[in-house]
Amino acid sequence: MRIVFWGTPDFATPPLRALIGEGFDVVGVVTQPDRPRGRSRSQLDPSPVKIVAVEEGIPVLQPERPRGEEFVQALRDLAPDLSVVVAYGHILPKEVIDLPTLGTLNIHASLLPALRGAAPIQAAIADGCDEAGVTIMRMVPQLDAGPIVHVLSSPILPDETGGELTLRLSELGATALIEALALLELGAAAERPQDGAQATYAGKIDREVARIDWTLPAAIVARRVRAYDPKPGAWSTLKGLEVRLFGARPITDRTGAPGEVLETDEMGMIVACGTGGVAIKEVHPSGKRRMAALDWAQGRGVAVGDRWE
Repeated sequence: MRIVFWGTPDFATPPLRALIGEGFDVVGVVTQPDRPRGRSRSQLDPSPVKIVAVEEGIPVLQPERPRGEEFVQALRDLAPDLSVVVAYGHILPKEVIDLPTLGTLNIHASLLPALRGAAPIQAAIADGCDEAGVTIMRMVPQLDAGPIVHVLSSPILPDETGGELTLRLSELGATALIEALALLELGAAAERPQDGAQATYAGKIDREVARIDWTLPAAIVARRVRAYDPKPGAWSTLKGLEVRLFGARPITDRTGAPGEVLETDEMGMIVACGTGGVAIKEVHPSGKRRMAALDWAQGRGVAVGDRWE
């Protein structure tokens, strides 16, 4: 089976390595163009998926957008039987989806039809879901709406962060993909349509979504801090300084005005919420490094009664 693999971030590398390790013929990789980094913006960094492809000697395509006759012809020249898409970063046009003989499969990091969209892993934690997972679906032009080929699920662990769950689901996605391909090759894949009436959505995490609302109950605040760890980082401001907050755990027996600093000690900084409070273990002030909340509070002169906004 000739496969073209589409992906960009670290999340996509375990499925690519799994395809290679299982002996599938990966004839090409499509990934985002190299991006500049550093203050000078003079150095270009390849995507994690490109790094793997180059190591394995796989041809790489890096269009700004996955469309246009020149790009589509380059895909045709690869003569793929199947495309596999994992966090590529662009919506594919129908012409590209339908080009391979067997169509296009997508790995989505949720239990579809729940949490369609850009940030399902963070949403699963922030929403208080007990379970997460990966769905292998047949790609269609509509967002994450194609027939389901295979699903694997996993409990969300207590105190698990968005970063930790992402790592686990990337490996689970690799396993699910290989199992799905085996089912397809055996003719045993029972594809089933999604129930659109049950669909929920997990949109992109913008700046305001990640800002902490201290009027919410402590359990919700703690989940959101975990969900956005390490990126983009849940944030708030204190004494005019923007600070990202990490390692929150709810404390039910503390009260105060929402955002009020109630205590700082070796366990962290305790901040009041709408009900209860949260203990913040680590902070990342703007322009500084990530550090223990107590160290930062002592150096910044944060006092009991100060208010996060």
